[in-house]
Parts: sequence; structure tokens; C-alpha cells
Amino acid sequence: MRTFVTVLAGLAVIYFGTTGRSPDDPAGVSGGLVVLALLAALLVWHLTKPGDKTAK
Repeated sequence: MRTFVTVLAGLAVIYFGTTGRSPDDPAGVSGGLVVLALLAALLVWHLTKPGDKTAK
């Protein structure tokens, strides 16, 4: 489940980054957008990390 949410976050950044362009901009995914998607995916991966809280 954690992996699915992480991949979904990265794909969402790429999707919304490419659909918000004007028609005059060149098509495709830029390197900066890929880096931003990777950072978003890493943030989601970190935030969904299971806690290490054991009952004592």
C-alpha cells in the first residue's frame, strides 16, 4: 500500500505539471518536473513510514 501511494504521488506531480502548460510550450516532461516528482514520492515514502512504537 505504501509503494502504491508513493508511485501515485509521483505520477500526480507529473500529470498536473504537464496539464498546466500553455499550448505554446513544448510538449514532454522536463528534467525539473521529474526531480520534483521524485522529491514528492520520497516525501510520501518518508511520511508513510510505519512507526517503531512497541507496547511495553
